[in-house]
Amino acid sequence: MKLIGSLTSPYVRKVRIVFSEKKVDVDLELENVWAPDTKIAISNPLGKVPCLIPDDGEAIYDSRVIAEYADALSPVSKLIPADNRDRASVKTWEALADGIMDAGILARLERTLRPAEQQSQAWVDRQMGKIQAALREMSERLSGNAWCQGNQITLADIAVGCAVGYLLFRFPEVKWQLEYPNLDRLYQKLLQRPSFIQTEPPAA
Repeated sequence: MKLIGSLTSPYVRKVRIVFSEKKVDVDLELENVWAPDTKIAISNPLGKVPCLIPDDGEAIYDSRVIAEYADALSPVSKLIPADNRDRASVKTWEALADGIMDAGILARLERTLRPAEQQSQAWVDRQMGKIQAALREMSERLSGNAWCQGNQITLADIAVGCAVGYLLFRFPEVKWQLEYPNLDRLYQKLLQRPSFIQTEPPAA
């Protein structure tokens, strides 16, 4: 299997961590979707990473689909519960975390790709507001629990770890660790896992 992605994408990191936790080997093929010569559209017409190419050659995307596919490949470390309600809870956590990443990437693209005179501060503020609201909701949901859902690591924790890790990577001015110490406790615990250590993004 081949995973097309980048070292800085939080969505790619999420699925790489899932594969690592599942003890499933996958080859990472680096691709810069913003490069003029990018070939990502050959595999994913949406032009996004991650994109998984299984051995049968039929591409799978996006990160939520890939994570669910990977979880079913091995009985090791079940990351998405079988129970319908628990499963919905884990997927809701993932949606919250992905929402933080979505908003962060939109804000970053506004700041980095659009000419300064065309940038909209109102647009950036709207995205940062979404991030703050999602962080607050995640902190309230986590409360004093050790894990987001149940009594062991799930996809919920992985997604949250990737989301807050992306904020540290691209938005260090967002002081979520001080405001939400329970999220930071979870993050520090996740950082001890080899799957998180091995997928740490390179220095900005």
